[in-house]
Amino acid sequence: MSEQFQLIPGNSLKTNSPEDGRALAVKIARLTIKITQPDAKTREKLRPVYANDASMLIAIGQTVAMEFATIAKANNYWK
Repeated sequence: MSEQFQLIPGNSLKTNSPEDGRALAVKIARLTIKITQPDAKTREKLRPVYANDASMLIAIGQTVAMEFATIAKANNYWK
């Protein structure tokens, strides 16, 4: 892979709010897909496949939820 990715933006899971944490979770999930399939044309070709598959969309939601749980814990649940 010629392009380098920072898998944890800003190298920190700390965020100011749960909303920011959720946005970070989505970004991390998207970066995971990008590093797993680095070819943009292939990702674009696959997008209609998962966009119309309920099981794949649920799996995406679960991935973001797991990332968010990790971020929430890293932020002491914003207490």
